[in-house]
Amino acid sequence: MIRFENIKLGYGSRTLLEGASATFERGTLTALLGRNGAGKSTLLRAIAALGKVESGVVRLCEDDIKTLDAEQIARRISFVTTDKVRIPNLMCRDVVALGRAPYTNWIGRMQEIDREIVTEALAAVGMSDFACKTMDSMSDGECQRVMIARALAQQTPIILLDEPTAFLDLPTRHEVCSLLRRLAHEEGKTILFSTHDLDIAISQCDMAAIIDSPRLIYRPMAEVGEDVERIFGISK
Repeated sequence: MIRFENIKLGYGSRTLLEGASATFERGTLTALLGRNGAGKSTLLRAIAALGKVESGVVRLCEDDIKTLDAEQIARRISFVTTDKVRIPNLMCRDVVALGRAPYTNWIGRMQEIDREIVTEALAAVGMSDFACKTMDSMSDGECQRVMIARALAQQTPIILLDEPTAFLDLPTRHEVCSLLRRLAHEEGKTILFSTHDLDIAISQCDMAAIIDSPRLIYRPMAEVGEDVERIFGISK
């Protein structure tokens, strides 16, 4: 669960959000929407404790994020960025294994239980047969699934994703969002992802969080039609 309590968020001298409050429940898939430059990535980074919240409180699983150390945050939240992992000779299973970093011993040695979790995470995203394939030899869609598997291996109740469907073709976009929906509903994850794919967001997501600076509109997806039309200039 993620909870905002009257947060203020800025970028440079610009105020992106002010007085924003919302609760993102377990088992829900939420699309973070907004025009280019609205602050979607800035908000995601603030939730992941990678950026500054000017005022207010961000809570992860009821705990004020300011009271948590790096390891505690890493056990609550995983973050899939838009960065492409294309390192030659880096196998998929090694990338997914990075998700076990908050749990391995002080020298980072994998135990049998960690290897089992990595195997399960790859299976969950349909990538078991790609475990020994190198990341530089895979498609964008396949790589995105591996990065989601890494987040699953981290075993956090919260998953954030920044533009997970960017650079993917339309069928793969639907596949990735369907996977996120299944993970939220079947595994009880709180999943929040930024996107410009309005059609996919509307068809797949439970909730919408729309940055209409300086407001945050947070409603069930079925209730944001007028807001989407106004903010994105869509004519009926």
